[in-house]
Amino acid sequence: MPSYYYTSDDEPSSTRSLFGRRRPLHDIFGGRKDIVLWRNKQLSGGILGVVTLIWFLFEVVEYHFLTLLCHISIASMLLLFIWSNGAALFNKAPPKIPEMILSERAFKDVALIIHAKLNRFLSFLHDISRGKDLKLFLLTLVSLWMVSVLGSCCSSLSLLYFGILCIMTIPVLYEKYESDVDRIVYKGSYDLKRMYSTFDQKVLNKIPRGPVKEKKF
Repeated sequence: MPSYYYTSDDEPSSTRSLFGRRRPLHDIFGGRKDIVLWRNKQLSGGILGVVTLIWFLFEVVEYHFLTLLCHISIASMLLLFIWSNGAALFNKAPPKIPEMILSERAFKDVALIIHAKLNRFLSFLHDISRGKDLKLFLLTLVSLWMVSVLGSCCSSLSLLYFGILCIMTIPVLYEKYESDVDRIVYKGSYDLKRMYSTFDQKVLNKIPRGPVKEKKF
């Protein structure tokens, strides 16, 4: 089934996708397509399951982070104690815990990635704040205000979980039903444009307007 869009002449066409996208969806996500588009179902399902469990513990059960960290540490120490002392009874080698669980190189790599992302985000905000693109500047202000309103209505963790849930579900559903979604969206936009045109002709154009006075220079 082909995907449709509507041109300035209000005629359907089938050469473009949603938002004018011309590249395939998996090319847009790049290296993250295995997770976002569920190419690796076990990895994507595992990530979504862990995120859902964290949200459930902290938001639904109202578990505190420090309490959870202490309980995990207690369970790990008890398990290690039983394993280390019970290994001799079964003629098994005790568990070998690596001296360096988190390597310095891995920690530096994560810090560099966070530093690069933060710098890119601040540079993006700086370019917008200079006001070269007024439309983008106003759109950014409105978007930030809407996010602040959402943040006051729900917790930050719930908002973060909702964002991750959308990222993990909407792209893969859109890829599966791409042609149907494109057709429905552009058909809807075409119908809205026709409705506005009819409203403009039957209502707005019939509103009496006073004569426009010319300015004298």
